[in-house]
Amino acid sequence: MRNTVKFISLTVIGIVLIVAAIILIYKPIYKVTINGDKIGYCADKEALQNKINDYMENGEEGQQNVAFVQIDDMPEYQMCLLKKGITTNDDEIFNTIKETGITYYRYYAIADDGKEKIYLASFDEAEKSIKELKEKESRNSSDLTILEKYETELPSISTEKEAVSKLYEKKVVVAKSNQYITSSGGSKVSTSRALSYKKIDLGMNLIRPVSGILTSRYGYRWGSTHTGIDIGVAMGTSIKAAAGGTVSFSGWKGSLGQLVVISHGNGIQTYYGHCSKLLVSAGQKISAGQVIAKVGSTGRSTGPHLHFEIRINGSSINPQSYIGY
Repeated sequence: MRNTVKFISLTVIGIVLIVAAIILIYKPIYKVTINGDKIGYCADKEALQNKINDYMENGEEGQQNVAFVQIDDMPEYQMCLLKKGITTNDDEIFNTIKETGITYYRYYAIADDGKEKIYLASFDEAEKSIKELKEKESRNSSDLTILEKYETELPSISTEKEAVSKLYEKKVVVAKSNQYITSSGGSKVSTSRALSYKKIDLGMNLIRPVSGILTSRYGYRWGSTHTGIDIGVAMGTSIKAAAGGTVSFSGWKGSLGQLVVISHGNGIQTYYGHCSKLLVSAGQKISAGQVIAKVGSTGRSTGPHLHFEIRINGSSINPQSYIGY
């Protein structure tokens, strides 16, 4: 019995000495990999990940008009033991990850009769510029609209004063002809505005591209313009063309992520944003109900859903009444 106790005591002491030796020689550290490839070691994975998250949200310090930075491949962390003489390389890891990022800038365009004329840094500046032009009775004030833009390159940004100066048109100027389509009542309706709540006869019927829950309506929200509707539905759900036409765009488009645009003639287009997979290409002829993409959460998105728009000559109209929402 005494020998057994002695043996157990020696064993415990031995284990303690081994652990103490490991602590003295080694320290816990994290191996950082991207897609299985090691890019270095860091001591505090939470601090590094917070730094990456902050960069994705705000970009470089001092950068103007950054909406977000898209980084597709996030790092993975695996705890291991390394000799204390080995140093970490957190900054190098961060810079390596930064190099894979795509910066998207948010700014606001003032469009005149649907054509972008000038760019400002904020919605408030654009709104104040239009308000001042209306007060000055600028001839084009009723045709001016504000468009929220997300692009990888930032155009030349103007001040409110410059915007008013460049956009102002005297009443004596000969008016430009607007583009019109006929409404269901037979009257002419201008399509130059970015947002329109009037139901217009499109000359065709639309089907629902997906069946789900309406999570965000058309119109102004959070101080900006939402030019379509959001329909919440499961990731990977098939998206159908609302009507027949020709694919005019299929690819990545800023905050809308993976996007399909179908042209239906007479200036009418439908937009399908945040897709996870695109199944058609530009120039392809599409029939109504044909599966064109899969629901996703790409671009500026908080979860899987379809962003659906209807545009006429570049200006949006409320899609809800056309597809039964």
